[in-house]
Amino acid sequence: MKTGVDKTRHGTSSSTNTATYTHFMKHLTLGITVFSLMNVVAVHAQERSETKQPLAFEVATVKPSDPAARGGGIRPLPGGQTYVATSAPLRMMIKLMYGITDVQIVGGPDWINTDRFDVRAKAEKPSTIDQLHEMFQTLLGDRFQLKFHRETRTLPVYVLVVEKPGKMKLDDSPNMFDIPIKGTGRGQVEGARVPMSYLAWFLSQQLNRPVLNKTESDKFYAFTLQWTPELPPGFVPRPGEEPPPVADGPTIFTALREQLGLKRESQKGPV
Repeated sequence: MKTGVDKTRHGTSSSTNTATYTHFMKHLTLGITVFSLMNVVAVHAQERSETKQPLAFEVATVKPSDPAARGGGIRPLPGGQTYVATSAPLRMMIKLMYGITDVQIVGGPDWINTDRFDVRAKAEKPSTIDQLHEMFQTLLGDRFQLKFHRETRTLPVYVLVVEKPGKMKLDDSPNMFDIPIKGTGRGQVEGARVPMSYLAWFLSQQLNRPVLNKTESDKFYAFTLQWTPELPPGFVPRPGEEPPPVADGPTIFTALREQLGLKRESQKGPV
């Protein structure tokens, strides 16, 4: 894999950046425990990596974010070759690339939650979301020396099952190598060519609880999902920020049943 790391991360620029990078590398064999229950996307990627050379981006840059930058996120770009992260903490990258939630990560230094990084990585050719996630896992191992072990514990999980078949439209359109679910507003998303495993992963990120796909469907679907997000306990708007409207729409669970014909069941399971 060709690499293109910002030179400040090799200690050739300011002393502040040199110290940050040295601290970063010194403490990065994290001692993280990742509970073993992962969604199908991550499991398949791990199985592939154990039997052959892991997939890797052709070119990638990783650098500390501008401390003054506001917001942040991580997403693939249209075309299926490029993944970008902007002002993203390492914990966010681990969650997204391994398809897990906060409750499935234990350990690691505090800075994995606070220090933010910009990443731009490009594959040699258009690739699926699963393949891009495997490439990003390789990137995390190479650049952050990410190492972890797995344990199994019994924790609350959601199980996703079909309640009313036929509510979602089958989507057999060609693979455009794009992200399957895109936000179109607060509590609004549109899905195109979405496998149920990906929807379960998406819901796990929204609910911060593992969601198991038990729909027994291997098809792809198109849909629109609209719900009213719940505010976190103790939420206070920032100065000058308008408070969100009063929740008067469906919860995400009601929206799943009424709009997609899917039901979630609460259980405890090995995680």
